[in-house]
Amino acid sequence: MSADIQELIKNGADVSVTIKTTDLINFADYLISRKVKALEEVVINDKAESYMTPRQVSEKYNVNLSTLWRWNKKGYLTTIEFGGSRRYRTSAVKAILNSGKEKAK
Repeated sequence: MSADIQELIKNGADVSVTIKTTDLINFADYLISRKVKALEEVVINDKAESYMTPRQVSEKYNVNLSTLWRWNKKGYLTTIEFGGSRRYRTSAVKAILNSGKEKAK
């Protein structure tokens, strides 16, 4: 039944509908579960850690490479070594830009 209600809404039909309360509850549950699933995907994707090169950080966030080097030297925003190349945690870069200090290491 929820798919039928959704089709009426999508089609923009201007109709009066008589509906059982159980069907209305099922439709509400359907909408809520769809939104919860979409929000869960956003949270999961947001929590997945990614790593950026100094150049990527510089270009994406408009931060000079020498500033990144200085922040790393002072321990303000530390790098991670991957096979001889430096990477920054994207979450740490965002934390610096949002609050002024790295929150987690």
